[in-house]
Amino acid sequence: MVSAADTAKQRFSRAAITRLVAATLLLAPAAAIAQDASVPRLDPKAPIVLIGHRGASGYRPEHTLASYELAIEQGADFIEPDLVLTKDKVFVARHENDITGTSDVATHPEFATRKTTKVIDGETHTGWFTEDFTLAELKTLRAKERLPSLRPDNAKFDGQFTIPTLDEVIALAKRRTKELHRTIGIYPETKHPSYFASIGLPMDDQLVAQLKTAGWSKPTDPVFIQSFEVNNLKHIHTLTGIRLIQLMGSAGAPADNAAPSYAAMTTPDGLKAIARYAYGIGPGLDMIQNGDAPPSTLVRDAHAAGLRLHPWTFRAENVFLIPSFKTGTTPATHGRLSDEIQLYLRLGIDGFFTDFPDIGAAARNAAQK
Repeated sequence: MVSAADTAKQRFSRAAITRLVAATLLLAPAAAIAQDASVPRLDPKAPIVLIGHRGASGYRPEHTLASYELAIEQGADFIEPDLVLTKDKVFVARHENDITGTSDVATHPEFATRKTTKVIDGETHTGWFTEDFTLAELKTLRAKERLPSLRPDNAKFDGQFTIPTLDEVIALAKRRTKELHRTIGIYPETKHPSYFASIGLPMDDQLVAQLKTAGWSKPTDPVFIQSFEVNNLKHIHTLTGIRLIQLMGSAGAPADNAAPSYAAMTTPDGLKAIARYAYGIGPGLDMIQNGDAPPSTLVRDAHAAGLRLHPWTFRAENVFLIPSFKTGTTPATHGRLSDEIQLYLRLGIDGFFTDFPDIGAAARNAAQK
């Protein structure tokens, strides 16, 4: 994602950085926030969807089978692979097609000449990219923690896990469904679909075909497909009945220029337009509750348009939390994530992404009592 949505989801959001600098322990208590702002969920009897964001990425390097496995053990309903393509057209799970920060590729002398600079969705990146490697070559690499300064315990697992394929993620979800006697779904995100199409690696039809081979093509199947772009979701809508989620950030616009801004997409008319092709939206957390300010009307407005909301991403570290839920001022210290999740549940969200599925499951259970 090249816009501010990219910055928000892939790095620290601008709002998170601002909150970190400004936070103190003298802010109003969490109980004082939005107590009168509860909004019923669109489907009040339906379970709240818990999505393991890149697996249990608060505990294991993201987008590894170990991370997905742990997310399932901790209670996730869905595991989320971000999808990019290899040179030989295989979907693999990586946060970005630039694998410099999430693999040990830089330590492989045989791939030194693959380092290059590319412009992806308007942003310049220098590193190593999945589309320049075959799957066999990528399988010689090992994953590493993307945020080692915040998650040093995760970094202890560096070098232990390979880069998984979409087929491996699907197989894991199906195996664990049988073993646990509860449905485990997948929640793939198409990463930079316009960029990949521009280099001769279109994603949409291939993804739909692969999911159909797995037996998934209906709205009732345990799959959501998400994207920050618009036109690829509209195209996928014509190919399958799988539920689609329009991702959006608090600033910027879709990389395919299908809308002037994400803000325009959150107006009543914008939300009605999304409802023509998508099941729901995946807004950034700050689009619903920005710091300790009063909540926005996005939950109510989206529900009025018939859309569900699965916001991203709940993380335990202070740097990501609303000020009132921080513990001290050290960025990596864990704050009161369960309380923050419960705040959003009271605001009426229908599901959520979290790096800490165990905390998410406990918060959901507490909120449903």
